[in-house]
Amino acid sequence: MKVIRSRDYTADRPWGALDICNMSGVTTRLHWTNESYHWHTNEGEEVFAVLDGEVEMFYRQNGEEKSVILQQGDVFFASTGTEHVAHPVGEARILVVEKEGSE
Repeated sequence: MKVIRSRDYTADRPWGALDICNMSGVTTRLHWTNESYHWHTNEGEEVFAVLDGEVEMFYRQNGEEKSVILQQGDVFFASTGTEHVAHPVGEARILVVEKEGSE
């Protein structure tokens, strides 16, 4: 049993993570960041939920770059092969559920 107060979590580096659990190869991690990530695709699907802060998520769909502002409580689902990059606006805390070993 765990209780995690996400708004109190801070990592020692951008995109540092607290491993919450691994359920048969699917990881759930709490990330803290104040810097952008990098363009990437996942081998599997990814659920990206903003718990605190705001994130501009850029993604490519049919060769076209798009973006959406994700606020606290918003969820972004990246299907397998969706190229995307997260840009936090200040500090953000994000819950990520994805296949073990994904970037």
